[in-house]
Amino acid sequence: MQLQVLNSPFNQEQAELLNRILPTLTESQKVWLSGFLAAAQFSSVTGEGNGQVAELSSANTAPTISKDVTILFGSQTGNAQGLAKKAAKKLEADGFQVTVLAMSDFKPNNLKKVENLLIVASTHGEGTPPDNALSFHEFLHGKRAPKLDHLRFSILALGDSSYEFFCQTGKDFDKRLEELGGLRLYPRFDCDLDYDEPAAEWLAGVLSNLKEGDGGSKVPLQEQVTQIVESTYSRSNPFRAEVLENINLNGRGSNKETHHLELSLEGSGLTFEPGDSLGIYPENDHALVTLLLEEMNWDPEQLVTVNKKGESLPLKDALISHFEITTLTKPLIEKAARLSANQNLQELLSPGNEEKLKTYIDGRDLLDLSRDFTPWIGSAQEFVDILRKMPSRLYSISSSLAANPDEVHLTIGAVRYEAHGRERKGVCSIQAAERLQPGDTVPVYIQHNDNFKLPMNPDAPIIMVGPGTGTAPFRSFMQEREEIGAEGKSWFFFGDQHFVTDFLYQTEWQKWLQNGVLTKMDVAFSRDMAEKVYVQHRMLEHSKELYEWLEEGAHLYICGDEKNMAHDVHNTLIEIIEKEGSLSREKAVEYLAEMQQQKRYQRDVY
Repeated sequence: MQLQVLNSPFNQEQAELLNRILPTLTESQKVWLSGFLAAAQFSSVTGEGNGQVAELSSANTAPTISKDVTILFGSQTGNAQGLAKKAAKKLEADGFQVTVLAMSDFKPNNLKKVENLLIVASTHGEGTPPDNALSFHEFLHGKRAPKLDHLRFSILALGDSSYEFFCQTGKDFDKRLEELGGLRLYPRFDCDLDYDEPAAEWLAGVLSNLKEGDGGSKVPLQEQVTQIVESTYSRSNPFRAEVLENINLNGRGSNKETHHLELSLEGSGLTFEPGDSLGIYPENDHALVTLLLEEMNWDPEQLVTVNKKGESLPLKDALISHFEITTLTKPLIEKAARLSANQNLQELLSPGNEEKLKTYIDGRDLLDLSRDFTPWIGSAQEFVDILRKMPSRLYSISSSLAANPDEVHLTIGAVRYEAHGRERKGVCSIQAAERLQPGDTVPVYIQHNDNFKLPMNPDAPIIMVGPGTGTAPFRSFMQEREEIGAEGKSWFFFGDQHFVTDFLYQTEWQKWLQNGVLTKMDVAFSRDMAEKVYVQHRMLEHSKELYEWLEEGAHLYICGDEKNMAHDVHNTLIEIIEKEGSLSREKAVEYLAEMQQQKRYQRDVY
């Protein structure tokens, strides 16, 4: 809760000034100010000031601020983890002692010893914390959470504004730390998919306030932002990778279209490990962009500014490569309403219509919006200014760099569906399926993910569960283990619709079974039988052996759809542990949670 000057002896103008400046002050500034005013009062009473009060030094009145900083991250795909590590490097370069940990590796009771805490947390699914933040989130919101009057903190929240509970995990942490008595070192930043610039601004602000408290020198904000932008190929500076191969893995007659994409990384210096992902910046469907231009009666060649640097592009090119036009969000519609003279749009945003707005947003895009709420009074530039920057799409890498030097392979399922009377297409998946040819290039970067990694010990057994395109990282696991000569047992559960048309990488899996790289494989083809059978059913059929593998120290991995498959597999695992271990439901849940703590249970879900 921020202090407000109310019912005070100040006039309105003075009160407004105080209310503007108070929330921006650091704790050391408040301490200095209170000391200054007290000294001024003493001077006026005794007559001993001689005008020297104004020269009181903050160094004499401010308490010593610790140079120890703890950074905790909650990350599913690696974005939050990468930002936490980047922040640590910047802070260490400025003389701070930094500890960086996943929330799952941090002992919550040590929170009482922390003075400066930075949290970088993504929001997973429908507003829930990522896997490695669950236990810390639960502790902080439980009865055992300590009072934190000594704590200074700041939160960097990552999310996607197309979801209802945008940045909810970061908001939860921010609210709870304040409730426990903590003081904000710097205001929380809520970042959308394009998080590079706001994350850099947040870190610059945090660093500035830490330095102020420490009495160190201040670095101009823009200079700090510039300092933490990476100079090598990265998310903010992608490498244009050449397409080497593009093959449809599904057989004729399949209901699915899954493309195996091989890209060249030659000359990039980019490296990755099994379990990492590749980010691609895609292009919008040219036909969709043309329809939008015609609907809005915009000139395709009109130059528009596309970023803060002032760079300009023809409108059509900007809409193809720079901006997201296939997803509607509440913030976007609120901004668009200011550019529309349509009363129905204003009504849609009125209080009490939240569910109606949510229903409208689902499955619609910018073309729908432009058609449904004419007339529009905004210019093309004004529309471009409210659009989100084109977000990258992350895909689990399906190859080993050791087995395929200078290459990266992906397994991408084409997304097509009908909604609101129109055919819809996945932006990146359909670019891969319909438009990418060998010789073309796409902008890419590596997304490292330490939360989905092979065991350090190559002799440790592994169990992999990955239906459909969830097979991708496990192909990379097998290539890597074959390359290094790993001796550990391996077991793969794979599922899809039909054996004949949908057994992705069938010959490779059979080869690994024959040469012993893969120990066991169980498959479930749901549409080949009268009763649908999925991977979790195969797991139940082998529950005794699966539990024995877990007891032997096996690492278990899940890749695929979170809402359905991963949820069902998780519950099946609890059921197996409960049954085969003769444990209560509560103890079975604890068993799986302990595996997660030991990094023996890892998920790559979306």
